[in-house]
Formats: sequence, C-alpha cells, structure tokens
Amino acid sequence: MSKRALLVGCNYPGTKCELHGCANDVRRMKELLMNRFGFDEIDILVMLDTDPSLPQPTGANIRKSLAQLIQSTEAGDCLVFHYSGHGTQVPAESGEQDDTGADEAIVPTDMNLLTDDDFRELVNQIPVGVTFTFLSDSCHSGGLIDSAKEQIGNTVVNYASLPSEEENEGGLFGLIGQGISAFSGKRDVEEGEEEEGGFRGLLSNMRSRFGSGNRDNDEERPDLQNFDFESQYLEETSQQVKNRNLDINTLSEMLSEQAGHPVEVGNIRTTLFDMFGDDASPKVKVFVNILLSRIQSGGEEGGFMGMLSSAAGHYLKSKLDSESPDEAANYMAAAGSVHPSTARAAYGGVRPSASHRAREDAGILLSGCQHNETSADATPAGDHSQSYGAFSNALIGVLAETEGPISNRELVLKIRESLASSGFKQHPCLYCTDENADAHFICVTD
Repeated sequence: MSKRALLVGCNYPGTKCELHGCANDVRRMKELLMNRFGFDEIDILVMLDTDPSLPQPTGANIRKSLAQLIQSTEAGDCLVFHYSGHGTQVPAESGEQDDTGADEAIVPTDMNLLTDDDFRELVNQIPVGVTFTFLSDSCHSGGLIDSAKEQIGNTVVNYASLPSEEENEGGLFGLIGQGISAFSGKRDVEEGEEEEGGFRGLLSNMRSRFGSGNRDNDEERPDLQNFDFESQYLEETSQQVKNRNLDINTLSEMLSEQAGHPVEVGNIRTTLFDMFGDDASPKVKVFVNILLSRIQSGGEEGGFMGMLSSAAGHYLKSKLDSESPDEAANYMAAAGSVHPSTARAAYGGVRPSASHRAREDAGILLSGCQHNETSADATPAGDHSQSYGAFSNALIGVLAETEGPISNRELVLKIRESLASSGFKQHPCLYCTDENADAHFICVTD
C-alpha cells in the first residue's frame, strides 16, 4: 500500500490578510502522518509561503501537485491533502440582488482560487479503492468536494428540488438568477431585522440562507450575525483569534492590486482568467468560455448579458476589443481548453447533471467548519511561534488522546467537542459515503 500526502500552508506574510498558524499546522501534520500513520518523509510534499526553499503554494502548483498525487495510484493506496489557510466564497456573477449561488474555495498565496468544483473533478479521477482524505482548515470549508454526501454538519441543501434546464422557467439563464436559492429554501426576515441593500445585503442573505437544511440533533444553529467577515482580531481568553475568511471585498482589493486595475465583485472570475490563463481554475475557464461564446454569437445585448453582472461581460468584451485578432484568438482558445459537463456547471450554486456527480467511493472531506462559518487562527499570548488553526490543533489533540484506530465519524464528533470546550464556535463537518464515514481515519496503522 502506497501512502502519499500533500500539505499546504498559506500564511500570506506581509499582506493585509496575513495569518500566523498555517505553517505551524502543516509542520505538525507532517509529524502526525510520519509518527502515527507510517508515512515516509519522501512521500510527503510540503508547500509553505513562509519558506522560499520549498515549493510555493500558488494555484498552479497546488493543482499540479494534486494531479501528481493521484497518478499511478491503485486500490488500497492512501492519499492525504491537508490545507491550512484562507477560504472564501465567490457569488455567482449575475448581478441579481437575490442571487445567493456561490463557490466555496481555498485561497492559494497568489489568489488563484481552487473551488469546490475543482475538487470534485479531482476526486472523480481517483481509481476505485483509493482513499483520498482532504483536511481543510479554512473558512467556508464545508462542501469543498462538490456534491459529496454530508455525514456531519448543518448545511445540506435539497438538490432533489432543483429543476432541470428544460423544466426551469427561462432555462439556463433563469437558473443563473436564481442560483442556490432555487433549492436552499427562503428565509423570512425575522422580527427586529432589516434587509440590507447592495452587496452587503447579498452577503447577509447568503449567510442566512446557506444555513437552511438538516441539523444535528439537539444542536442550535450558530449565531450567523456574529461572524467576523472583516477578519478583525478578537480577544478570547488569553488568545488572539483571527478568522480564516478572505471576505469578498478584501479578495477584490487584493486582485485589484495584482491586476493593476479595479476588480469588481462581478468580474472576479473574468479577472482570474485574465491573470492566470491556462493556470486558472477549470471552473473559471468554463465560465469565461460560455461568456465568450455568447459574445461571439452576438448575445451581449439584453437577454443573456442582461442577466449577468455587467462587469463580467463588459470586461471580456473590452478585453477582446483591445487585443489584436491573434491575441484575441489565443485568449479564447485558452478559455475553451476546458469544457463544462453541462452549461449549468459554469455557475456557482448550480449542480452538474447526474452523470457527472460523485462516484460512490470518491473523497473524504473533514472540514474545519460549515460552509456558512469561519475557522479560527489562534495565537496564544501573542506568540506567533505558537499560533495554530483551531481545527488542525483539535484534530491532532484528539488523536494524541486516542489509542488505536478511530473512524472519520468519531473523530469529527470528538473534534467538535474539543472546539466547543475551548470556546470556539466553528462546527467541523464530514463529507463522504456511509462506508467511509465509519472507516478508519486515513488508514489502518500497523
């Protein structure tokens, strides 16, 4: 049996979104894999943006390394991907006020996002019988493997009620406007609340509506109104605590700095494609490819473009108009290098067709929190050398107190207990098949 791991830590040193515990999490996870689970050091690839001697955790490097991780694997092999860093949510770019569709994503050091759909494509390539355990200590990490079955968590949505393109009024482009609200259920404004306008209102609606769905027995819903979407430091006991959420406005600001021009919320995906090209997320390329095909066919006026954020379509059109014919052709060829399993897959919150959903055995995700929550980056007494991710720390602590094997389900439940007793509000989740929920965490040790 082969055992291989990719461990990624992003502290974003010197930036406005700097964290302090991610590199420490990775170092401790490496020791855990070697000392408890028998991994050889040579089979563990570490990426840290705090150590220039190591491969850097850019989006392209992470994608390439994940692809290499699953190459030449066979039944019985054990793969682990541990990510410690910022997470984010990118709303569907339709410009509609009630559009609550979003992609959950991890944030590499260069901002070249990897989305839940990217991880779905990855695990669909893993051979039957190979164990792939994804540990994500980041905000909004629940559901990072798209369409995986939720075993523990409060964020299940009812996909069964999602209409097909043919059944939905307005077809594909009606779905763009509806986004995830088509199947997550509506939420009435509670007494004493007010609906906010603009994008702040959209974020508020996302936080509340994403919480709908099944809930664990006897567990209260987290107070979503108290989430720190501004990534401010808070004092909890003797620790400084910062969340690992890269909010949408900060993401836009940081992309603007890198791109050299203002990046609006509505053209984040098009900007990512413009910046990274072939190295951009397949989800991003699919989105841009569909936009470009519509612009080419003359659909930029009204209809389709009217339903999209004007920023996305106008950005692409101006880009094509400013390029030479050859450069424009190359631009479009790069966007067309990845094709959607269905046109609907290009938009946040819209589920792929049944033939492209998860295999029954694909992927085990242990997330640091639900997809409507943030994960904590803690610094005891202000000592950055001791900083840690709350989820990674609790996972390692639970295993240290547990003799012998422990199932994925048991581990997540114990991590929840540990975090609650320490005063952290996040709720780790488990996404996998029923069989994998009760299987040993990572692998059976000798």
